Amino acid sequence: MRKRVVITGLGTVNPLGNNLKDSWKGICAGRSGIGAITRFDASGFKTKIAGELKGFDPLSFVEAKERRRLDDFIIYALACGQMALDDSALTIDHKNGDRVGIILGSGIGGISTLEKEHQVLLKSGPKRISPFTIPAVLPNLAPGNLAIRFGAKGPISCTVTACSAGNNAISDAFRAISYGYADAMITGGAEAAISPLAISAFNAMRAISTRNDTPEEASRPFDRDRDGFVLGEGCGILILEEMTKALDRGARIYAEIAGTASTCDAYHIAAPPPGHPGAAKCMELALQDAGMIPADIDYINAHGTSTPLNDLHETEAIKRIFGSHNKSPAVSSTKSMTGHLLGAAGGIEAVFSVMAIKEGIIPPTINLDNPGDGCDLDYVPQRARKGDVRAVLSNAFGFGGVNTSIIFKKFEE
Repeated sequence: MRKRVVITGLGTVNPLGNNLKDSWKGICAGRSGIGAITRFDASGFKTKIAGELKGFDPLSFVEAKERRRLDDFIIYALACGQMALDDSALTIDHKNGDRVGIILGSGIGGISTLEKEHQVLLKSGPKRISPFTIPAVLPNLAPGNLAIRFGAKGPISCTVTACSAGNNAISDAFRAISYGYADAMITGGAEAAISPLAISAFNAMRAISTRNDTPEEASRPFDRDRDGFVLGEGCGILILEEMTKALDRGARIYAEIAGTASTCDAYHIAAPPPGHPGAAKCMELALQDAGMIPADIDYINAHGTSTPLNDLHETEAIKRIFGSHNKSPAVSSTKSMTGHLLGAAGGIEAVFSVMAIKEGIIPPTINLDNPGDGCDLDYVPQRARKGDVRAVLSNAFGFGGVNTSIIFKKFEE
């Protein structure tokens, strides 16, 4: 019999805040975290905006020597891992270390470090390359560094499935506990891809917004005037525990993971197919895994990227499973406020989904002034909505046709 898996800790840094409290406050206020790029001189780029962290102090979580050796995505993971563990009050020691694992997602790893060291190579030659380059670049060094920091010796892995990576990581961690391979898992996603190469490459794909004059309005999922996603950075981490273990230690339980699923479109490297049948099948399978029916879902945290194709086809997929406007649950995209965090998106959106259950508040889709053609669901425009949120389905879709859905529900013994 499958074991039940609950969530006992949350941690996040993202464009809205450097902790859970500030981030959730920004979500409830419908505040945009998008602004002009300050990380590098973007004056020559088509896109000059992004969702950067603001006022984040890495030295609160790592020593100065580590700061120089680690890429930001690893530092974000270390920060959120510490926050989530503190929030859960879970102690990892010699008694339980072998039963605590880590699975994190990252779509692109340490791209900024790679760019920086490549410039060193071109300007100064191979002898000046840092010996810490490869450990700073590899995506799996985020969970690796967390394991070393916290003494987690159980299952460890890293999902690298583009924008589905965070959701895939949480799903894999859920199954590691539910099938008895671990008692607790640190899981989520981390990304720090706001760099010249990433911005210019997404510009070349015509994937990101160029609404540079009004950055706070640039991420506008489901809106008629959307023109691409806005790149964001940050991390979201959850502490998952086997239910009886959590109850035995008197842990505070936020919610329960009811089911997950993953499918592949097998269609195109970047674009979803019309109607997005793979996404619809993924949501259907997640419901089956959870033993639930569409009517059980109160809120869908949509992938909602603010791109013309995703928003339309995700809407079509939702309607295929949940029905028309009058029958489907509330749907919103928190990317309207944070931008798109690539491999970390599933992590922070899981955090927001769990908070929606805990607080009884459905996050809004801001900047939704005029719904686009075919985008005709209840997207909770502009303002958060209070209500009894008992179950949330969170979607994440990635390049390569990867689809992932996770269902969180209110915990009841």
